[in-house]
Amino acid sequence: MPRAGLTRDAVVTLALETIDELGVDGLTLAEIAGRAGVKVPSLYKHIASLEVLRSAAATEATHELARELRAAAVGVSRTAALDSLAHAYRGYALRHPGRYAATQRAPLPGEAREEAHAAAATEVQQVVSATLRGYDIADDQLIDATRALRAALHGFCALENGGGFALPVSMSQSFARMIAGLDRMLSTWPS
Repeated sequence: MPRAGLTRDAVVTLALETIDELGVDGLTLAEIAGRAGVKVPSLYKHIASLEVLRSAAATEATHELARELRAAAVGVSRTAALDSLAHAYRGYALRHPGRYAATQRAPLPGEAREEAHAAAATEVQQVVSATLRGYDIADDQLIDATRALRAALHGFCALENGGGFALPVSMSQSFARMIAGLDRMLSTWPS
């Protein structure tokens, strides 16, 4: 019998909390079972495997990120949208370092819950594309512009979360200057 109150959603929530505390590699079925107050075999009533749990956590984290980016970019365009989107992205990465890391791995073809994860990633892509269209970037250029923006934002967030910025200049100042540079780059994006 499953423990009363323990559901698939509750197991995924525990996984999200765990990866924020211990990192993606800290997510184990034993850790989740301990947090849930059950034995590992009891988890199989809710989740088929560790791979499925990791995929479900990555999918939910990607949905969370999409919601935050959408909320930040709604009602603004071009420079204001880029600034809001970038700060929402960084804020999510700082508040949820493990969840953020989980969003960075694209699902592999045939992987458990690939479709759900791909749908969540599409939500993020739609918000980013809408922001980039504010710069009059042609549809056939959106992937290149998206990759450039993602590389800059992810690089900054990964270094910041990993303790890679030790110089005595405000990280927020550096981030703002990077966003200003991205704004100039996107404003002159080649067609």
